[in-house]
Amino acid sequence: MATTIATTQKKNQTLVALYAAIITFLTYATVYGFRKGFTVCTFEGISFAGISYKTWLVISQVVGYTMSKFFGIKFIAELKRIGRGKLILFLTGISWAGLFLFAIVPAPYNIAFMFVNGFPLGMIWGIVFSYVEGRKATDFIGAALAVSFIFSSGFVKTVAKSLELQFNLSELWVPFFTGLAFAIPLVVFVWLLEKVPAPSEEDVQSRTTRLPMTKEKRRDFIRTFFGGIVTVVIIYVFSTIFRDIRDNFMADMLKEMGYANDPALFTKTETPTTLIILVIVGSMVMIRNNFKALVYSHWFILLGFIISGGSSYLFIQNQLSPVWWITLVGLGLYMTYIPFNCIFFERLIATFKFPGNVGFLIYLADSFGYLGSVGVLVTKEVLHIKLQWTNFYSHGVVVLSFIGALGTILSLFYFSAKFKKEKTALWASEQLLS
Repeated sequence: MATTIATTQKKNQTLVALYAAIITFLTYATVYGFRKGFTVCTFEGISFAGISYKTWLVISQVVGYTMSKFFGIKFIAELKRIGRGKLILFLTGISWAGLFLFAIVPAPYNIAFMFVNGFPLGMIWGIVFSYVEGRKATDFIGAALAVSFIFSSGFVKTVAKSLELQFNLSELWVPFFTGLAFAIPLVVFVWLLEKVPAPSEEDVQSRTTRLPMTKEKRRDFIRTFFGGIVTVVIIYVFSTIFRDIRDNFMADMLKEMGYANDPALFTKTETPTTLIILVIVGSMVMIRNNFKALVYSHWFILLGFIISGGSSYLFIQNQLSPVWWITLVGLGLYMTYIPFNCIFFERLIATFKFPGNVGFLIYLADSFGYLGSVGVLVTKEVLHIKLQWTNFYSHGVVVLSFIGALGTILSLFYFSAKFKKEKTALWASEQLLS
């Protein structure tokens, strides 16, 4: 009888995990429809103050996204578990209104509305992740949620480019109508997201209770893990910069390489990456030991830097085709980026049993990551660096990969030493009590 009950509970947990994985994937994928539609447009020949119009738009949106991440350090850390679905729809609605105003207000004044679009969207990731953190299956569910922006980034661009070509849309209206295509699906998926059950008692015992973090608790966490957090944030900053540049200027790079009118290519290059990372990262759920999973995530990130740097070097040497380079550099960069959004911080909290939530750590890293992304874009324009995006990007990734790999090794040593120290202290405490 007990065996039957245990088997039933295990099946129920598996079904909950699958349901949560699918729904979070679809929810965040539809949110991307309100964010990335404009990136398929090149706005060729338009510039203001010596900076291209497209770059102005990217900077405006990323500044909004960056400020949202800094705001989210407090907002997401203290997020309550009530009214989250309505909040997602409200924030997305503001973002969509920004796209409408962007279309009807003449340039360059409409640049400001990409900021309006980016700010509310920056908080949605943390809200969606709050539905699934602190579970035995969080690695798998989080992997599905995280890879949604790999797949959706390509899929949204395919939809946006197809709408532009099929209906002969003005580039100014492409972002708004791309959002329109995803509006009804978003409402449906948010409704289904609200049906995700809360973590079970077994989940809580395995991964610790996830609680809102006050200002004092956030300070305590930073003080406790200061060296490791600084190292991790630096790694994440470099990874975010080049992932974001690839995401925003992939259309420009493909155009430079002779693939301007092939909208399906956006999805073709991202789908294999989505599947590979989903399988590898999702399989981490099989590792019950939280510290081992934290260690493996470091090796996974390190391998990502090797792939992105190696493929870029081969491309620079004309030993790798453009499509293979775009695919492999994307795979490598997402291997460095995805773990932080679903495994790394989740297992870090579980390993050291620190009371808090993943949202705080993700937004802490994200805020500096996007700040770095804005900094690179502004520097390139202010210093009038005239390299093509393909040249600038391929050489930059080689440098990034070296620094990122070094930082990953340092992070691994830091957290391993920290864990060993705490384990030794616990053992000594138990000996005294006995």
